[in-house]
Amino acid sequence: MNDTPLKQKILIVDDSPENIKVLMEALKDDCTIVAATSGERALKLAGADPMPDLILLDIEMPGLSGYEVCARLKDDLSTHDIPVIFVTAMGETEDEAKGLDLGAVDYIVKPFMPKLVKSRVRNQLELKRHRDNLKALSGNLSKYLSPQIVRSLLTGEKRTDLVTQRKKLTVFFSDIKDFTRTTENMQPEDLSYLLNSYFTEMSKIAMHYGATIDKFIGDAMLMFFGDPESKGIKQDAEACVRMATAMQRRMQKLQKTWRFRGYQEPFHMRIGISTGFCNVGNFGSEDRMDYTIIGAEVNLAARLEGQADVDGILISPETYSLVQDIVEAEQRPPLHVKGIEREIRPYAITNIYDEELGHPDLVRVEFKGLRIIADLETIRPEDKTAIVETMEQLLARLREESSV
Repeated sequence: MNDTPLKQKILIVDDSPENIKVLMEALKDDCTIVAATSGERALKLAGADPMPDLILLDIEMPGLSGYEVCARLKDDLSTHDIPVIFVTAMGETEDEAKGLDLGAVDYIVKPFMPKLVKSRVRNQLELKRHRDNLKALSGNLSKYLSPQIVRSLLTGEKRTDLVTQRKKLTVFFSDIKDFTRTTENMQPEDLSYLLNSYFTEMSKIAMHYGATIDKFIGDAMLMFFGDPESKGIKQDAEACVRMATAMQRRMQKLQKTWRFRGYQEPFHMRIGISTGFCNVGNFGSEDRMDYTIIGAEVNLAARLEGQADVDGILISPETYSLVQDIVEAEQRPPLHVKGIEREIRPYAITNIYDEELGHPDLVRVEFKGLRIIADLETIRPEDKTAIVETMEQLLARLREESSV
């Protein structure tokens, strides 16, 4: 057995020690090899760190068969991408087809020629190495480009032509209140720490909710929902508002951490959100371009952010019309925004109906024909009897009608 750490790792699974010995002899010079004589043991070794780069798997074994092992490997996200080659005495066409349908990359019938096994293993390991390199490259690119854009480029859904399209998007814009004043006397190392921790935490939340991160502009962030992936205009707007709320909640925790570390004036964020048509796509030159959005809605989101309360979220009336079922909001004085002729009457979000984000005293239940929204904390004591009586009357009618 060769334990050279730079070599790729192969897991051989066969209930016959003789078969394992022959395979190890053929492959020992090129790979690090581990072996298992049962399907159960194979699954444990497949999940061990470091995971194998390739699995050679027998089919007919006591306990779990090779087919069952392969199916479990492919059902587990952590082992799904490990290539499997069946090495088996089952040589019928139906057997091979079943193995390939389960996700195996190759099928070798016993008795086999060691040179043939070695050649096929080398081919699959080389393919695995290329896939790993591509995955690493994709991960690195995702740090500079939004992961959705990287995926669409790698799959061919997006091209690098100077092409744009008009789409209805929900635009998110945020910045830090009084950033220049807050940081003017700050050491570069402290500023870097605060900004990087801030952007890191906000980016994690953005990725969780599916935002396309357009760019960081100094202390500001521009993101949007609806391209290159969309769940629908309403759902995109709701995801954006949920994301913004989660960010403000996270900022409260960051502020406590920063104060504990000695920063007496921690950052405070304001957020503006608007929904409307934008041009989205590649802007720039043939040699250098940027996948971004332009349009009045971007300007509106930035203007709303500037008018938002400290630690607040201000949304456009169109965004509010899409998310009003999941938020509580206050209408604010009208705005006039350059490039937009209509008067804008924004809404400030005061609460959200969400199991993860909402207040525990808020109850929201909705069915077709019935919607109940209750803020238990603000219900007046003198109204509670009347509310109970109303709910009991409604309950009695529902029971009467359901029994008919």
